[in-house]
Amino acid sequence: MALRAGEISRIYEAYPEKKATLYFLVLGFLAVIVGSLFGPFQALNYGNVDAYPLLKRLLPFVQSYYQGLTLHGVLNAIVFTQLFAQAIMVYLPARELNLRPNMGLMWLSWWMAFLGLGVAALPLLANEATVLYTFYPPLKGHWAFYLGASLFVLSTWVSIYIVLDLWRRWKAQNPGKVTPLVTYMAVVFWLMWFIASIGLVLEAVLFLLPWSFGLIQGVDPLLARTLFWWTGHPIVYFWLLPAYAIIYTVLPKQAGGKLVSDPMARLAFLLFLLLSTPVGFHHQFADPGIDPTWKMIHSVLTLFVAVPSLMTAFTVAASLELAGRMRGGRGLLGWIKALPWDNPAFVAPVLGLLGFIPGGAGGIVNASFTLDYVVHNTAWVPGHFHLQVASLVTLTAMGSLYWLLPNLTGKPISDGQRRLGLAVVWLWFLGMMVMAVGLHWAGLLNVPRRSYIAQVPDAYPQAAVPMVFNVLAGIILLVALLLFIYGLFSILLSRERKPELAEAPVPFAEVLSGPEDRRLVLAMDRIGFWFAVAVILVVLAYGPTLVQLFSHLNPVPGMRLW
Repeated sequence: MALRAGEISRIYEAYPEKKATLYFLVLGFLAVIVGSLFGPFQALNYGNVDAYPLLKRLLPFVQSYYQGLTLHGVLNAIVFTQLFAQAIMVYLPARELNLRPNMGLMWLSWWMAFLGLGVAALPLLANEATVLYTFYPPLKGHWAFYLGASLFVLSTWVSIYIVLDLWRRWKAQNPGKVTPLVTYMAVVFWLMWFIASIGLVLEAVLFLLPWSFGLIQGVDPLLARTLFWWTGHPIVYFWLLPAYAIIYTVLPKQAGGKLVSDPMARLAFLLFLLLSTPVGFHHQFADPGIDPTWKMIHSVLTLFVAVPSLMTAFTVAASLELAGRMRGGRGLLGWIKALPWDNPAFVAPVLGLLGFIPGGAGGIVNASFTLDYVVHNTAWVPGHFHLQVASLVTLTAMGSLYWLLPNLTGKPISDGQRRLGLAVVWLWFLGMMVMAVGLHWAGLLNVPRRSYIAQVPDAYPQAAVPMVFNVLAGIILLVALLLFIYGLFSILLSRERKPELAEAPVPFAEVLSGPEDRRLVLAMDRIGFWFAVAVILVVLAYGPTLVQLFSHLNPVPGMRLW
């Protein structure tokens, strides 16, 4: 055992990014575990069952449904997704390029995220920042929440620099060569996030922090909402693209095949760079003070951003069919049966993709200028979110553990752990699908989102049937979560190590149609040019409205409701 521990130490000395990546992953999954433990209480609420009095007895610091909802949203949709992105989208390009990232900066980014999370968590747990996931003014939280959240988000800017530095060093060593696929995805992803995060940074620096410190007396709610949604919609792709990177570059290998097209994968990521950010007004269709013309432009651009996901569906489906046929599948659909359905690293992202199909369709409804009014601020909206981040992103992250943890730690996955992983991802998928039906259906029956409806049990008799779906989903997902916790820690705490697993390369898929000698690929590799185009699109889409809003500020004082 001492020999094996020494070999692992040697591997960590050679590849120190493995340990930092493990720290990001573990912290992220701890956040999602804590956040998800509040999930069944949210689901029961939308089943007209008030379980919060029980939760208050178990956890006296939980003062209200809205505090639990804030913790659930912040930990799952902000903390977990960011830490997973900082792990995956730094580690994968580093291993593809076989270059060591700047470890001082990588650990700096982890400590910034850790300290920021700790500072923000204190007022959240003390019920001093019950401002929900969107923290819209005039709801006002404690200054420590805004300060900690700002530090946490700014840690991603360090990750941006780390990956750009890796790319710069590789380009210097390989002049004239096309950027390798995974690195291309990572560079484009982080540049997209840099543009997107500016809105949230401006909101925090110009308004939320000075307001919470008492330096200004009020904040304009419309301007704050606009800056939030500058970041708030592209954050969906901040959640999504690390999962897409795994699905494009690792899933075909797990399936036993190859990625059918390198250029299609690059084009999809490039379109996300261009189209992710100038779309935020489709979240503000009901807000006065924004010209309907600009709302319509953002609506159209939002529909365009569905294109790279449709391209992804085609490319991944073709890659999986190729894998099934390489494994001996015959006939029209025989390739599906031939795929490795006994491997949670394969099954989890595939189930997530299946759930993403109705989620994407629901997103088209949300983006439509007229259809959105039917579902705006109803339970339909969290139903849509759960098909995106809680299904595709979370399932892909869960599945990635079965190849990533051995690669980071040298700890093997036993047959029992693999079978448990299969049970977890199938139960999680089933629970999310049942919940999606219940929430979407309840939304169409005018049940509001983010509301303590269990306090008014007779208010929505028309939604009695979908409420049963939500209760059932909460129970299924709680079972899945408890099994996942057991399975995760059984791997992390295992004493068995096989250094050859940690020394093995990341299981990137081979490419059937590569990037060589293609004008389109060379054009897409001009990332600086496309970044400039993306910036111009954001300035054009937001500039006139922001000038108007900054010229006519209407600050209002803060309030605390819970």
